[in-house]
Amino acid sequence: MGLLAVLPIAIAFVIGAMITKSLDPSQAVVLSSIPWIEVKGLSVPFELRIDTLSMTMVLIITGIGALIHLYATGYMSEEKDYSRFFAYLNLFIAAMLVLVLGNNLLMLFIGWEGVGLCSYLLIGFWYEDITNAKAANKAFIVNRIGDWGLTLGLLLIATLIATSPAVQGETRLFSYDVIFAYLPKILVMNPGVATAAALLLFVGACGKSAQFPLYLWLPDAMAGPTPVSALIHAATMVTSGVVLMNRMSLVFESSAVASAVVCAVGAFTALFAAIIAFGQTDIKKVLAYSTVSQLGLMFVACGAGAYWVGIFHVTTHAFFKALLFLGSGAVIHAMAHEQDMRNYGKLAKYLPITFGTMMIGYLSISGIPFFSGFYSKEEVLGSALAGDFATVGAFEVGKLSGWICLVVPALTAMYMTRMMWLTFFGGVEQWRKIEPNHVDDHDHHHLDAEHKPHEVPFSMYFPLIVLAVLSAAGGWYLSQGGRFEHWLLASQVGPKIAPPTHPEGIPLMALSVGAAVLGILAGVAVYIKGLPAKEGWDESKWSKFRLRARDQFGYDRLMVNSVTVDSASLSTSVNTGFDHAVIEGMGEGAGNVTSWLGGIFNSVQTGLVRMYASIMLIGVVVLLLWVVVSAGGGR
Repeated sequence: MGLLAVLPIAIAFVIGAMITKSLDPSQAVVLSSIPWIEVKGLSVPFELRIDTLSMTMVLIITGIGALIHLYATGYMSEEKDYSRFFAYLNLFIAAMLVLVLGNNLLMLFIGWEGVGLCSYLLIGFWYEDITNAKAANKAFIVNRIGDWGLTLGLLLIATLIATSPAVQGETRLFSYDVIFAYLPKILVMNPGVATAAALLLFVGACGKSAQFPLYLWLPDAMAGPTPVSALIHAATMVTSGVVLMNRMSLVFESSAVASAVVCAVGAFTALFAAIIAFGQTDIKKVLAYSTVSQLGLMFVACGAGAYWVGIFHVTTHAFFKALLFLGSGAVIHAMAHEQDMRNYGKLAKYLPITFGTMMIGYLSISGIPFFSGFYSKEEVLGSALAGDFATVGAFEVGKLSGWICLVVPALTAMYMTRMMWLTFFGGVEQWRKIEPNHVDDHDHHHLDAEHKPHEVPFSMYFPLIVLAVLSAAGGWYLSQGGRFEHWLLASQVGPKIAPPTHPEGIPLMALSVGAAVLGILAGVAVYIKGLPAKEGWDESKWSKFRLRARDQFGYDRLMVNSVTVDSASLSTSVNTGFDHAVIEGMGEGAGNVTSWLGGIFNSVQTGLVRMYASIMLIGVVVLLLWVVVSAGGGR
């Protein structure tokens, strides 16, 4: 079963690599298939778009996805619903491929909703656990808010094209080819509408890519199996918003206001999530908030006009974040599925492969030179600090976002040092206190006979080794000679000139490296003596800041309670009389009508086949008579 799940994704990666190798970067190839929607005034064919953006994402989705699938064969080997899990996982990959390959906005929307559905199914995979079920519902509901914005944005764009005098008789209103040809000129003539369209698309991007204020579903998504967390965070769902902004960059480029909003929200999200990460004790929650923070950096790059930089960071982030999540899964797997870092300590000597590979991912996400994360983070900071793209009046939002994002790598390096130190170095081997029966229905005990953790099987550590190589050298390879920049700019609509990413007069490399080193040193200084009291098991000794960071400074609770309380109070105050007068009356009326109709149909539902055949015969005769009479009347 595992081979059947992994093989299609691996084959898809090979096919994608072959297509990418033969692709002319300056040309987009459209593969047309059967007509999909054909009505008066609207034509939506089923088409695939092959260009540098779509193929970059195909390689990430299938390449990283295949490694995660292979890892999952070992991680989920003892799961009773093994086949159901891989059916959902394969469907997740398929939906994401539709999203990035579709040549029109409706196909993008189908893939968009598909990954939303699959995330719901996978986050709530262990649905018998109420916590998992709630996390799945939360992800589904929050994403509906973003999808509302995306839907309105798509309809607004189609309406602009349909009503434009410059577009005569065009029915492919959602096609990228038509949008790229006509929409820029239309938006120039309607700047207010351009801002509205960009902001609506941005709402959709915030939902899928977990930006403030819609980020709160992603940390709870850790309730699902670790391979699901890796797939959502590294290769599929959360990258959708960045892909959308790249594909529709011409809309955002038409509005400085919208670009400034993207920069501001991205910078705030990056900083806010990095601070919250310090209050987490669950190893997967630390990585989850790290993902939210890194996505904020991608949004800053797109808001600054350097869309290719956003995808560059998507790519390197896929390398090191998949590695870190799968590595954390290996630790959890070896620790009888214990996820609290306070129960870890000195695991480096027992899990050497996991430790070595995760160390590379840690150095990469921290922005240490020559590791993948360093190259893309420097481009993100440089694009924001160098340009004035996201400037509204006297407010240089882009540059301000760049300075804020300079703080984020320092915080990232510090909380990642905390995670690595508590797991592999510090502590007093708290895991020895874990009881052998500390498992539930889907957890399995993996401590050996001497009550010591042991390394994961080959199917789990092989993906870690491959991802470690990509995290170590992938960014360097893609950055050489501007390789990735020139590749991705070829598919950009409009001028093929990227905003500057190396500001004059600012020692960008020194600042970037200094922030990473400072964060690491600060983390080591705090945790070199072990777990401090302010993070221990006695939470009465925790600092107020630590407690508030753990609780997201009350934001999640405020949002959930507000929706619940407001809905209840509105229902109580407004609907009390309305319910009795109208709702109950309609309910009783509908019940009476249903009962009456049921009585009529009940008399003919006898179960006798001969009676059903007689009714069908009578119906056919009546139909033939109607056809004959109609034909005679026509003559």
